[in-house]
Amino acid sequence: GQSVGLVNLLITEETTAVRPHAVAAVLRNITFTQERYDSFIELQEKLHQNVCRKRTLVAIGTHDLDTISGPFTYTAKPPGDIRFKPLNQAKEYTAQELMSLYKTDSHLRHYLHIIEDEAVYPVIYDSNGIVLSMPPIINGDHSKISLNTKNVFIECTATDLTKAKIVLDMMVTMFCEYCYLPMFNVCNALMFVIPSESTEHIAQLLTKMCLRSEVMSDGEQIEVEIPPTRSDVIHACDIMEDAAMAYGFNNIPRTTPRTYTIANQLPLNKLSELLRQDLAAAGFTEALTFALCSQEDIADKLLKNISETRACRISNPKTAEFQVARTTLLSGLLKTVAANRKMPLPLRLFEISDVVLKDESKDVGARNNRRLCAVYYNKSPGFEVIHGLMDRVMQLLEIKPGQGNGYHIQAADDSTFFPGRCAEIFACGKSIGRLGVLHPDVINRFELTMPCSALDIDIEHFL
Repeated sequence: GQSVGLVNLLITEETTAVRPHAVAAVLRNITFTQERYDSFIELQEKLHQNVCRKRTLVAIGTHDLDTISGPFTYTAKPPGDIRFKPLNQAKEYTAQELMSLYKTDSHLRHYLHIIEDEAVYPVIYDSNGIVLSMPPIINGDHSKISLNTKNVFIECTATDLTKAKIVLDMMVTMFCEYCYLPMFNVCNALMFVIPSESTEHIAQLLTKMCLRSEVMSDGEQIEVEIPPTRSDVIHACDIMEDAAMAYGFNNIPRTTPRTYTIANQLPLNKLSELLRQDLAAAGFTEALTFALCSQEDIADKLLKNISETRACRISNPKTAEFQVARTTLLSGLLKTVAANRKMPLPLRLFEISDVVLKDESKDVGARNNRRLCAVYYNKSPGFEVIHGLMDRVMQLLEIKPGQGNGYHIQAADDSTFFPGRCAEIFACGKSIGRLGVLHPDVINRFELTMPCSALDIDIEHFL
């Protein structure tokens, strides 16, 4: 009969091309009320949205076992060869027709992309050729469950076998309590043994966290039973974390560490923080821009060739906006100005962050470089404002004007800046950056309409 014995689910090779894994279980002699039934359906939806990653990793199908007969077959066929009456529909459709039908369905249309471009679609049949489901889209109407269902067949098809087992364990564990005689043994409890000084207390704490625990005969160790619903417990340290939560992190007494160490802020970060405060005090607003940008942002828009920027490219960019790691902070600040054109003038912005440059001498082929960039955007170029900001930065760094160990500027040519309005900055005998009035073409390419001056220096030289 259908109330006893094992039920088999056969998986064919055809499924490897689209959705290769499947696991199944049976809940026998279950008693549904309206509240339990609603909870059963809601649990599936919750699992579909989180663990199953919107059905991409796992799709759950539940069926009235008494309306179908095993063994069941999980296979994959061309869409035109699959025909059945889907859930809550009045007639039969082919898989192709179903995909068209559900394109306007507010709920199911979000899952069509998972298989619609595949040559074959996954499908589950019973021994009489009745379609149970076409995962991950829809179940068949023939085997739908109701309040009168007594035996439930649960199938989980997946691209990730581990996640499929987790989902099946959760479904079975959470609803086996409504079964009169649960006739399955799919969930093996994990056992961890943890040494501790106050074993009795920790056992009580773990039991409080739904991890049934008891002190072993030696009085030194605890046996912990991990329920199948706790798939996140994979190591003894996960159990200790639960014990700590039950005890209360705020209740753990403060103690002096056994090892004597003195923490220190990274010098580069300390310098950056100090400069940020003083640049803000100078009337400039800090911006935080994306570390990734388009090739156009760091090359074409700044009137430079991409080959001379030493940019690290993303091999599989998702959008045109994130193609390369930035080699300058200037483009990010100009995009920020463009997004705030309606704000009252002048706009004074700065950023102190890392850029990424190719460097063959490094083991990863690239290095981070901490830079300071500031822009002044107004009806007049304001070169003197940016020059004054540079003088203030040097004053803060205790570097005096002059050659040798001091700082000075000298005229330079740079395609990003207006001809004759660009200077290279030297400090302690090294070139550390540039300042000047931006070229009108650069301003136009960032969709700006007024003059703009900029300062860009490397602050790592001052460590």
